[in-house]
Amino acid sequence: MTTVKTLRELRAAIAQARAEGKQIGLVPTMGNLHAGHVSLVEIAAQRADFVVASIFVNPLQFGAGEDLDKYPRTLAADQEKLLAAGCHLLFHPDVAEIYPHGMGDQTRVSVPGVSEGLCGASRPGHFEGVATVVTKLFNMVQPDLAVFGEKDYQQLAVIRALVQDLNMPIQIIGASTQRAEDGLALSSRNGYLNAEQRALAPMLYRGLQAIAEELRRGARDYQRLIGQAQAQQKDAGFQPDYLEIRNAVNLRPAQVDDRHLVILTAAHLGSTRLIDNLVVELPGQ
Repeated sequence: MTTVKTLRELRAAIAQARAEGKQIGLVPTMGNLHAGHVSLVEIAAQRADFVVASIFVNPLQFGAGEDLDKYPRTLAADQEKLLAAGCHLLFHPDVAEIYPHGMGDQTRVSVPGVSEGLCGASRPGHFEGVATVVTKLFNMVQPDLAVFGEKDYQQLAVIRALVQDLNMPIQIIGASTQRAEDGLALSSRNGYLNAEQRALAPMLYRGLQAIAEELRRGARDYQRLIGQAQAQQKDAGFQPDYLEIRNAVNLRPAQVDDRHLVILTAAHLGSTRLIDNLVVELPGQ
């Protein structure tokens, strides 16, 4: 695996792979890699001949007071994991390489609809920052396919809409959420949890599972289900941000006759913001 830091080096390596007739797969990350990230690279390696991963902690998607400065940077460990997973090229640029004219004068990409509400409401400007940097990475690498995790369900929906709306010839592959044995979705931010918080954290997913079970049994009073689950979050020591039941395809608020649902939640445990989701497929009427 080769590591490059500049766009010139990146494009030279991509051009060589293209000249050899290889299909290019991309896995964008912010580093501090865990087994979930590794699974994305492994999927890309199964689908493409030449796998490019990026590690870039994107300041454009962090809001005021968020954890940009303390976000973990673990390059050496990340390189070992990427190499073992089948990555061929790591793009690890500096901020100036991505935003050479500064972020204030940077052209922004905004995806309406799916970016609104949920994390879009809690983190204003976040998805504009995500859409902008992903568009830049897509233009830099020009991959045939790109792999993203379903843990960030709204982000995946934003990227799918972005690619469709801008006619990008890129296949977007969503990969299943990787979880610890107790059900907690793997996340770089889990490292912020102390031992007591880590023991409580799996309750977030168990709450989603309980809602899903009631939905499968025929419950359709969404507000009652949400209210009960948020009360349980508070009782357990979480500070709920949101908990919603949405249409899994377009992320609009769920209607009683929807069959493809997704339950999405975000909550703070101490100073750590955790997110999770669970897709629920109901039988047709």
